[in-house]
Amino acid sequence: MFRRLPSGRVIWQRASHGTCARERCELFYLQVPDGGRGNMRKGPITLRQFSNEPLLDFSVPSNRDRMANALARVEAELGRYYPLIIAGKRMETDCRVASVNPCVHEQAVGYVAQADRSHAELAVEEAWKAFETWRKVPAEGRVATLLRLSTIMRERKSELAAWLVFEVGKNWAEADADVAEAIDFCEYYAREMIRCDGLNQVYPHPTEYNMQRYIPLGVGVIISPWNFPLAILTGMTTAAVVSGNTVIIKPANTAGVIAAKLMDLVEEAGFPPGVINYLPSSGRTIGDYLVQHPQIRFINFTGSKDVGLRINEAAAKCQAGQIWIKRVVAEMGGKDCIIVDETADLDKAATGIVKSAFGYQGQKCSACSRAIIVDSVYDEVLEKVCKMTSELTVGEAKANCDVNAVIDDRAYEKILDYIEIGHKEGRIVEGGGSSSGVGYYIEPTVIEGLSPYARVAQEEIFGPVLAFIRADSYDHAVEIANCTEYGLTASVYSRDRMRLEIAKDKVHVGNLYLNRHCTGALVGVHPFGGFNMSGTCSKAGGPDYLLLFMQAKAISEATQ
Repeated sequence: MFRRLPSGRVIWQRASHGTCARERCELFYLQVPDGGRGNMRKGPITLRQFSNEPLLDFSVPSNRDRMANALARVEAELGRYYPLIIAGKRMETDCRVASVNPCVHEQAVGYVAQADRSHAELAVEEAWKAFETWRKVPAEGRVATLLRLSTIMRERKSELAAWLVFEVGKNWAEADADVAEAIDFCEYYAREMIRCDGLNQVYPHPTEYNMQRYIPLGVGVIISPWNFPLAILTGMTTAAVVSGNTVIIKPANTAGVIAAKLMDLVEEAGFPPGVINYLPSSGRTIGDYLVQHPQIRFINFTGSKDVGLRINEAAAKCQAGQIWIKRVVAEMGGKDCIIVDETADLDKAATGIVKSAFGYQGQKCSACSRAIIVDSVYDEVLEKVCKMTSELTVGEAKANCDVNAVIDDRAYEKILDYIEIGHKEGRIVEGGGSSSGVGYYIEPTVIEGLSPYARVAQEEIFGPVLAFIRADSYDHAVEIANCTEYGLTASVYSRDRMRLEIAKDKVHVGNLYLNRHCTGALVGVHPFGGFNMSGTCSKAGGPDYLLLFMQAKAISEATQ
């Protein structure tokens, strides 16, 4: 996308978005110093189309060696202290929390500073100061800075993945995919900013000169989760800042170290001080305060349904001195399902169920937590899923086992409580065991014979627990799929074309997959976001997303 010139300039290629891959476009030579500004010269060239970052194949010896070396380097750096970062200045605090390795919970990955309200006030003030400069930077300059960030991430891909292995218990493939998605967000939103910068067409009028501009909103808060602590944080943040906003990021404390590592890369990429501010703390201490702050213009949140609803309610109340309606972008939970009918490839369906249910210990909002199987093939699919599940290895993420520890003690206890509930509501046919001696380990668990309205079939568990539900028919399976308050992802396995078409119309989710697993949405390919209590259907990684962080200003001037 761009390369450095001897003078330190950056080449950035801007394309029109026609159907011809060889269409002529503009080439910008950007001089981007610390302030992010630059002069431009133009000439014809072609832009490479967006493509997703390739995932590493760890069966290749060189890839295994690279990851093993990165793990060794990162392990030598564990236990460091990470201060707040406000307007480029690092600030130590008296209060700090340990971010621990969930697979070896006596191992501190790092110690993360905790902000208080005085830090929050300072961060809001500095973010607004930075906004007055950053919003005036041409879109090309913001894009070039974002593309530098993606290049730096790509150069340090294995190192970033290693931090994810230690801090949040991701095996190698899951960690690599997290980093790849972060890179994808940078590359995709850079291109989307180019496209959005041209979405200002209005119809002509004979006596007026008319135009429309998309302008940024202002200062926002990014409240990010621990389960995709680099990818989701990067996507939420870069979408806002490439649109011209400035932000305060509040990562989950269980993933505060990887957020600090992202801040290092942000600074190296050349984002000016104050554009992105790092303010870790508890939600009750800082999150609620910032959500209600009269000078916060928008909140971008990913997390649980309960917290998302609380944020939406708090943000809706106008505070003294507030002059706008706050915009809330919320990605919340899911109770996702895979439907299998009697015409499906049952081996492929069982593989998709196991992959979707137990990848990253089921700690994904898109994870399959309900397998809805048509009666005539129910027993056969259940047998196949249990067999595949029993073959999964459970152990440390560093050793690249299939199933690793869940994130912390609270998650561990909550999931075990649900397994006990499931034992009463149905029959545990695989797994159910646990151990917290070294790490927070729970065996991948299959519970069958459940009512569609059982608690383990209705409530989000966020762990390696799969509910098996028998459907009388395909139509009944679709009815069961829609009987929860969520609407995030679903898959349908069937060889019947009419049934797949029915699913397109009747399965009410934001992301529907046909004859494939229900996790693993790709940026730019599968715009991600759900219906109902799964959030505001913001469609991260899709063509509408950046517009959530901008507002349109129409300008008309009389010519007669």
